[in-house]
Formats: sequence, C-alpha cells, structure tokens
Amino acid sequence: MPEPDQRTELDLIDPALVVPRLRTVALVAAGIGVLAAVVVGAVASWPIGILVGVIIGGPTGISAMLAMRRRKWMSGTVIHARRALGYRTLDVAQAVSAELQVRTARVSQVSLRIGDGNKSVTVPLALYTDTGGAELGVLALRKLADALASSELAAAAAVSSVLVQQLRAEAREAGLDERPLYAAVRAVRDSGRANFTTLSDAEVAGLLDP
Repeated sequence: MPEPDQRTELDLIDPALVVPRLRTVALVAAGIGVLAAVVVGAVASWPIGILVGVIIGGPTGISAMLAMRRRKWMSGTVIHARRALGYRTLDVAQAVSAELQVRTARVSQVSLRIGDGNKSVTVPLALYTDTGGAELGVLALRKLADALASSELAAAAAVSSVLVQQLRAEAREAGLDERPLYAAVRAVRDSGRANFTTLSDAEVAGLLDP
C-alpha cells in the first residue's frame, strides 16, 4: 500500500516562536482582568467587579488563545487550514482561481490566495522590510508550486512558475532585488497603487525572468 502523503507545514512564522508569546499575552490579560475584578469588587460589588474583569481582560485573552489555534499545512495537493474557529480544506489541483496579493507597509506581505469556487484559502508567502524579511520554507514553496502546476488553470501555472523562480533565487542565495516575491512588493510600491492589491495576470508574468 502507498504511504500517506507527508504533512508539510505552511506557516510563515514558526508556531514555536509565536505560541509562547500568545500564551503570555493571554496570561497577562487574564491577570489584569482578575486584578480589575478584585479592585472593583471590593469597592462596588462582586458581580460588577466580575463583569469589569471580563470586559477588560476577556477580549485580549480570548483573541490570543484563538490565535494559537491557527495552522496551515499541506498533504498531497490539499491545503488544510485550522482557523481560530473552524477548519477548512482546499484541493489546489481543483483551483478555479490563484492570485498573488500584496500588502505594502513598513512590513510588506505577499500572499497566495487560492479558490475552488466554493471557498478560498490564503497562504502568506513572504514578509519584507527594506533590509530583509522572512520567506516561506523551501519545502513548503516546492509543494505549493507542484500542487499549482497540477491544476489546469493558467493562472495557477503562472504562479507556480513564480514560486519555482523564487526557489531558484533562494538556492543561489540571491539578494532581495533578484527574488520575484520581493519584486512583487516593489512593483506595487512603484506603481503608487493601494496598499493592498491583487496582481494582474500580466503583473504575475512580469515577475519572471525574460
């Protein structure tokens, strides 16, 4: 029998780095909420104190705990996304849309948005500043590129080519200016377009070497 497809993580930032910080945020928020509840409860009444504590510490603590749940990974050509609330899967081979989205700011982000006609999944590919950044791991990019190439969608094939070229640039340790994902950020900045935009098919093609 064939072995099941190995799970490939798609998280741009290692959860091992993020989760401890989120846990700390949740604990601090809970502590502040408890302290507020005790102070207000002693001055006014305990029901009011508890209510104030929940209002002060609840939203931040709950948000941090929900954020700890977020994960994305691939198995074969299927992307699995565990969200704050809920779970979603999408087969990239069945994609009817594949787009590169760019958000420019002090820290700019390039993401891949894939849809199958009923639902969509967004996978962050890179974060950049003017001097460096963080990019999705080589294995994850390779799996995404292969999955996109298995689709019959022309746009998916184009994005797959961009990811393959990104892999080649990483393999030769090319500078930022030679990396197509960073070129996407630069193109949006130079065009003066909105801070969040979806690249056109022509712009995606323009990221590839002639």
